[in-house]
Amino acid sequence: MELKMRAGHQGTGPGPITPDGCAVELYKRLPLGEEPEIIAGAVPAGASILELGCGVGRMTGPLLQRGFTVTAVDESAEMLEHVRGARTICGPIEDLDLGETFDVVLLASFLVHNADLDVRRRMLRACARHVAAGGCVLIQREGEDYHTRVPRERIDPSGLTVRIVSSEPVAEGVNSVHVEYDFPDATWTQTFRARPLTREQFEEALEEAGLRVDRYLTEDRIWVRAVPVSVPAPVTD
Repeated sequence: MELKMRAGHQGTGPGPITPDGCAVELYKRLPLGEEPEIIAGAVPAGASILELGCGVGRMTGPLLQRGFTVTAVDESAEMLEHVRGARTICGPIEDLDLGETFDVVLLASFLVHNADLDVRRRMLRACARHVAAGGCVLIQREGEDYHTRVPRERIDPSGLTVRIVSSEPVAEGVNSVHVEYDFPDATWTQTFRARPLTREQFEEALEEAGLRVDRYLTEDRIWVRAVPVSVPAPVTD
């Protein structure tokens, strides 16, 4: 079944484009940074990981190589075709209910900044629903100057140039972001909507879903380790 493009999202360039404007062929090429090391340093060795929004498996493979067991979820079947070595599940994150829990739930790629408040709430509740007692949720949030330091660009040693061209308000609390990805032989663009969150707003969103910040994993506070809020035992006479 072909999925409809999400409102305010679009993408251009060679190959299939997912409902949030991501290009499958682009994500097959994008270099991976230090994310696997950050994740591995925050969770127990050999943990079971539920990776939400796995894409083509850029992080899935490195996590498997580090000895983790990964269940990879994405709404794009075309993305999931490229995931190797992990159990895969195709469907929207916000609707996920597997009836099982994991040591670690991973919500990367700034998905917590979804512009639709209802979708964001349901995503975070899905995280809380699937994390085991004593487990954690790892979340990647936007940098605090993500929407103000524009335009900007980054040149990767691989030859890729990433340009954040613009971030413009389109609704209350919502920005439309336009990004260009230039390789020597191909160019992709993505336009998507995001809801900037201050640190306080982010922590309030977690609390609403029954989660709390355990600690920020990086100095820039982009990577966060959250845990379920403990529910006090009922008082008995």
